Amino acid sequence: MTDSFTALTESKSSGAAAVFDKLLESLKASKDYHRLFDATLMRKKQELGLPLLRPTSLDDVPTEKRTEFEKTYVEAARAAGQLFLDAGQIANAWLYFRTIREPEPVAKALAAMPSRREPGDETEELIQVALFEGANPTKGVEWMLKTHGTCSTITSLEQQMARLPSDDRKRCAAILVKHLYTDLTESVQADVQRRMALAPPTDSLREAIAGRDWIFQEGNYHIDVSHLNAVVRFARFLDKSCPELKLAIELSEYGSHLDPQFQYPSDPPFGEFYPAHRHFLLALAGEKVDEALAYFREKLNAEPDERDKQLIAYVLVDLTSRIGRWDDAVQLAEQHLLNLEDSSSFSFSELCRDAGRMDVLQRVAQSKNDLVTFTAALLS
Repeated sequence: MTDSFTALTESKSSGAAAVFDKLLESLKASKDYHRLFDATLMRKKQELGLPLLRPTSLDDVPTEKRTEFEKTYVEAARAAGQLFLDAGQIANAWLYFRTIREPEPVAKALAAMPSRREPGDETEELIQVALFEGANPTKGVEWMLKTHGTCSTITSLEQQMARLPSDDRKRCAAILVKHLYTDLTESVQADVQRRMALAPPTDSLREAIAGRDWIFQEGNYHIDVSHLNAVVRFARFLDKSCPELKLAIELSEYGSHLDPQFQYPSDPPFGEFYPAHRHFLLALAGEKVDEALAYFREKLNAEPDERDKQLIAYVLVDLTSRIGRWDDAVQLAEQHLLNLEDSSSFSFSELCRDAGRMDVLQRVAQSKNDLVTFTAALLS
């Protein structure tokens, strides 16, 4: 290390560029990539005639030089992140790629790693980056299931779901549905085998419980009922393209057989938790759609509380739009959800756009004396 300081001192006689060449060479050789990032930005500040003691700070970069400095910042962060990735240091790489909003290299690196990992500090660090910091939530859920079990994974995902992009929510829900379905089917079949030694094995959970209400008698169940409740609820993030959707429907059918004390109610319209979810999931799968819509519309029409009525309408709008019943979705939203526009993630304007019903948006905007939205709808 002393030799490095000496080399830097001796190179000063050849000018600042020579000093920085020697510095970068030394830091790269010692794999000190954090300081390599700092030194790269220090060199740029020296070129721009700026103070050097806070190399990564933007505070001392004047407006006219900021664009040039920011370009170097991004390039240096990308380079440092890649060096850490090449060294297998995912968490350090993520610091840089997250800062410049380029998560793809880390997400790709995580995806390429084996799904099975041993518990330990390194795995905890990877789960932190993948799931809790959003680099690759799907991989994080896989690792949590392997190392922490179902309960901890569900609890963690409950906290993260709202922050995840829709595709990640769908993939994470699919992993948990498949995992729980496998465990539950094995447990049910083992119970049947204990009671009926000659019973042939079945290919599905639905077949395993068909005509066997006696396996639910006296409050019997075959998996943690709170886990079942959570995973069926997560399943609402699935769509028709997910093979796990059919598994989720079977989970809801199993739940409908449980003793009433284990069928925990949820917010409207899922008070009848498992029957309501079965209707919802079947409709997503394109089965018994009219029956499902009639079920939820009946809930909507019978609900006296205005807040709960909005909750039901929100679910109906979500369902009808996802199955392509756009006119129904727009009509319901116009009737029940217009006052949610500014207070939630719901957007009536975007719904009208997606439905191709800008005529409705024009009418609503005019009724609200909203010239800006009316113009947007008119010109769209």
